[in-house]
Amino acid sequence: MDGPRYPQLVGDIGGTNARFAWIESPGAAPSDVRAYAAAEYPSLIEAMRHYLREAGKPVPPWCAIGIANPVTGDHVKMTNHDWSFSISALRRELGLERFLVLNDFTALALALPGLGPQDLRQLGGAPPVPQAPLGLVGPGTGLGVSGLLPAAPGRPPIPLTGEGGHVTLAPADDHEARIVDQLRQRFGHASAERAVSGPGLVNLYQAVCTLQEVAPRPLDAADISLAAVRGDDAQCVEALELMCSFLGNVAGNLALTVGARGGVYIGGGIVPKLGDWFERSKFRSRFEDKGRFRSYLQPVPVFVVHARHPALSGAAYALQVLPPGSDPGDD
Repeated sequence: MDGPRYPQLVGDIGGTNARFAWIESPGAAPSDVRAYAAAEYPSLIEAMRHYLREAGKPVPPWCAIGIANPVTGDHVKMTNHDWSFSISALRRELGLERFLVLNDFTALALALPGLGPQDLRQLGGAPPVPQAPLGLVGPGTGLGVSGLLPAAPGRPPIPLTGEGGHVTLAPADDHEARIVDQLRQRFGHASAERAVSGPGLVNLYQAVCTLQEVAPRPLDAADISLAAVRGDDAQCVEALELMCSFLGNVAGNLALTVGARGGVYIGGGIVPKLGDWFERSKFRSRFEDKGRFRSYLQPVPVFVVHARHPALSGAAYALQVLPPGSDPGDD
């Protein structure tokens, strides 16, 4: 293969939704973007086939998807959904020449340099330092974490592939310690994702109710967010405030770990919907609250990503810059 083959199918597969788009030719933006509830399909290949039928597209030669899961070999079993598949078997069954599967936040990280001012909302800090690492974190059905490292001139940036959402959740004060203890009693290991995600927000709400000896209502994450932003329910307000505080702690840790003076980006489906409420939360103060390294973090900008479907563009870019022959699942 001398270069990328077109047209291409790209996807962004989360625990709740599966999004697909079409890349018609080199340099083309994703088109025919469609989203499907993952629970309505028994497998990934059925969702892909449904998209191709509905969009009236042929099976393309190349395809790339970002998926909310570690990709360490040929077999993929999703953490927050029941889909599992062999990359090589799916490639053969669908009739693809190349099928690149990468972590969804790795795909999103690759899209960051292409985002413009209209796609971002800055929350504190100074202008980003050129050619410095970027950090990426985002709560959705789970908690995605990645980053982007600068490369030599003329070379594409290097995305980080990890599972930072499953690091141990750290409290910043005594009240947060009591909340974390509630999560630890319930789950054994209190990971960051147990608090900083859609299900995590429900966990926090239930923990708050337990500590306040209030009977929790049967609310989902959207209900809790809406009630908190409106100020309708004290326990919902506290749960969302806790989630933003924990997210600030996680994001600050990430910035220190990778030296993200180029900025920390907040993706995922939850934070962009919070608008001004998020800016008024404790996120930024927790982000900077790192003792002797407060002055290091104060100039680091944080950007909330408001772009539509950026991970699809990142998956398309991955097909351009990641060489064939080394994909997980290659025979």
